[in-house]
Amino acid sequence: MAALDQKSPNVLLQNLCCKITGKSEGKDTSHSVIQYNERHIVWLYFVDLFVDLFVSGEQGVLKHRWSILYLLLSLCEDPRKPSNRVCSYGALLAQALPRDVHSTPFYYARPQSLPLSYPERSATAHNSSIATSGISSMGVFSINGPGPTPPSLLTGPGPQAVGESMRGSRLAWTLPISSSPSGATAAPRPTCGPSSSPASKLPQRQRRDGDGSGECLHQQSLDTSSRLAELGWLHNKIRKYTDSHSLDRAFGLVGQSFCAALHQELKEYYRLLSVLHAQLQVEDDQGVNMSVDSSLTLRRLLVWTYDPKVRLKTLAALVDYCQGRKGGELASAVHAYGKTGDPHMRALIQHILGLVSHPILNFLYRWIYDGELEDTYHEFFVASDPTVKTDRLWHDKYSLRKSMIPSFITMDQARKVLLIGKSINFLHQVCHDRTPPGKIMPASKSTDSPKDATELFTDLEGAFQSKIDAAYFETSKYLLDVLNKNYQLLEHLQAMRRYLLLGQGDFIRHLMDLLKPELVRAATTLYQHNLTGILETAVRATNAQFDSPEILKRLDVRLLEVSPGDTGWDVFSLDYHVEGPIATVFTRECMSHYLRVFNFLWRAKRMEYILTDIWKGQMCNAKLLKSMPELSGVLHQCHVLASEMVHFIHQMQYYITFEVLECSWDELWNKVQQAQDLDHIIAAHDVFLDSIISRCLLDVNNRSLLNQLRAVFDQIIEFQNAQDTLYRSALEELQLRIQFEDKKRQREEMGEWGVTAEQEAEENRRVQEFKDTIPKMCSQLRLLTHFYQGIVQEFLRLLMTDESLQFLSFRLDFNEHYKARDPRLRPSLGATRGRRSSNI
Repeated sequence: MAALDQKSPNVLLQNLCCKITGKSEGKDTSHSVIQYNERHIVWLYFVDLFVDLFVSGEQGVLKHRWSILYLLLSLCEDPRKPSNRVCSYGALLAQALPRDVHSTPFYYARPQSLPLSYPERSATAHNSSIATSGISSMGVFSINGPGPTPPSLLTGPGPQAVGESMRGSRLAWTLPISSSPSGATAAPRPTCGPSSSPASKLPQRQRRDGDGSGECLHQQSLDTSSRLAELGWLHNKIRKYTDSHSLDRAFGLVGQSFCAALHQELKEYYRLLSVLHAQLQVEDDQGVNMSVDSSLTLRRLLVWTYDPKVRLKTLAALVDYCQGRKGGELASAVHAYGKTGDPHMRALIQHILGLVSHPILNFLYRWIYDGELEDTYHEFFVASDPTVKTDRLWHDKYSLRKSMIPSFITMDQARKVLLIGKSINFLHQVCHDRTPPGKIMPASKSTDSPKDATELFTDLEGAFQSKIDAAYFETSKYLLDVLNKNYQLLEHLQAMRRYLLLGQGDFIRHLMDLLKPELVRAATTLYQHNLTGILETAVRATNAQFDSPEILKRLDVRLLEVSPGDTGWDVFSLDYHVEGPIATVFTRECMSHYLRVFNFLWRAKRMEYILTDIWKGQMCNAKLLKSMPELSGVLHQCHVLASEMVHFIHQMQYYITFEVLECSWDELWNKVQQAQDLDHIIAAHDVFLDSIISRCLLDVNNRSLLNQLRAVFDQIIEFQNAQDTLYRSALEELQLRIQFEDKKRQREEMGEWGVTAEQEAEENRRVQEFKDTIPKMCSQLRLLTHFYQGIVQEFLRLLMTDESLQFLSFRLDFNEHYKARDPRLRPSLGATRGRRSSNI
């Protein structure tokens, strides 16, 4: 077996026990005595004796218990002690022995005074409590023995004669031995009862200097030594943890602080052993002149090491709980382990937590006041990704390590800490603002000691919260001021609403009028510079000219990807260039959402524009075509179908403009005005875009509704083409008829026949051919009307499945025109009753 370090605390404890028990320090016997064995950690037999004498004696099991007790005390007397000092044993037995019954550090019974409530003792006995405040508690209590014995206990035969007949040892009042010269081995522990004599209960005693014949420790001594040896096992466990992690750089500053806290506690333990060892050395030097009351015994050593063992148990359990943890996770483990009702253990954990949390608080202050993150070993709960570029700094560079957030810091506080440092870095790197952090917010005093960290973290709702809130509000307010004043964030947001969401009505209308000749052509024949020139013309001709030049220079034309058969209307789009700090709010994803919404609104606006042209054509041509009564039927069909389409598009425009865009914009603007940080603005803007896309039927869930709506738009375009064809042929026929009548009148004015028979037959044949095309036009319009109404009915049916769109369904079919044609649009009787009962 490897040689033990003679300077280690375990060897010191072993030598201490050997000197007390009188065994040689070099023998294997002493080593085996203090071997830790959890099976030997049992109650001391003295507790049973105490119960037999004082509890069982009340029931008449033992008579003359005080005499028996006095006899036992006399037998235990050390012959080196003067006889007149024996009386102090009674006071010792009036005190309670320590109870060390659990290895869990939070469920032990601390040694307390258990005064015996007997009339003869109440007058003179005093209550004492064996309690310590830590491992190094020697300064609180004297090492001298218990106080004087009450006179009521000094009954029975005189102690002098009995003491002369027994040879004592250093075990004094704990390990009495038999006076048999043969040195018999230790007897098993007897049970107390009426037939048991007090002498039969006494285990053998060992002389300190040894008599050389049959020296053998009783099982009781072995149990006591085993309980003392638990200190060594606990010490080795803690020391093994600290030795393995102290030199590990990857363990980080928090882990090193934890090891330093453990080293502090072990130093207190070493100090106690040194004091006890020094006391024993003094006793060895004084020899037989040392009294039993002041001598150090195994029992007294067990008492003095009780509190240290409890603290070592706490540290050992804490070491087990903290295995594999580092950084903030380690601090959370220490904090969670401090939730105990024992004030002494809570103070111990708070002291360790102060040391452990001190590096975390230094990280935190450096981050929120300077924006610097020096976390080499990834211990702090704020993480940084150096590969992220500057344009994505706010979104991707900094994040929270949720596993490293200490349990005594809330998620809201951690989010604010992240935002504070992120705002400082955003100002420096993206906004190029060189304002020192000290001018943005007043710097706070950093933590000078672990005590400051402990006091700060124990007041999470007070001082710590106030520090975080002050830094958060000042930094966020300064950042928003820079974005609004220097980079016109709110003005750009309003520009998005006016141009990309078609809020500037006069500009959009005039732009459509100017672009119509260009956009009706094939998409492949368009040139972007021509469209850009038209855009600038529309800006100068409308109220858009009064906008800031910073905004107008960002407005541009964009042509989408061309598909076969596309016209300019299908590929045209407005674009708004964003860069710099405002690109943090208007990201690429946001701009793609704006592009989708613009294309949808532009297409819906085009439908309104087409129907306006259709209505103007009908009004202008109505008087011209009165001379052609054969067209009255087909023109009536055109008017009816156009009215249906106008009603549909107007209701859809009302829904999109007022119920979707205006309501969502009002919510966004209120949130932006109340925003406390940039994240609030970004979140409100994202919610705004998501709401628009969802309620404009552009999301995945409304794909079927969007397909039906696009089909309605296609039918409107087909109707425009059909009506244009009808009016074109009708006006051509009208022009030919007018020309024929003009020629006829001119001939009559010249005195000739107006028409010849051949000319009149030719005219009648041509008119008849035109009339023959009218049924074809009527059937085409009827077919178009049938398809249009079928698509609208399906659209209404899909609207009824969504509760948020049922009011739109009601407005589109307010007179139940489509419901009368499609039974699927009629609600069932059960559904009607259920809806009425729910309303009631």
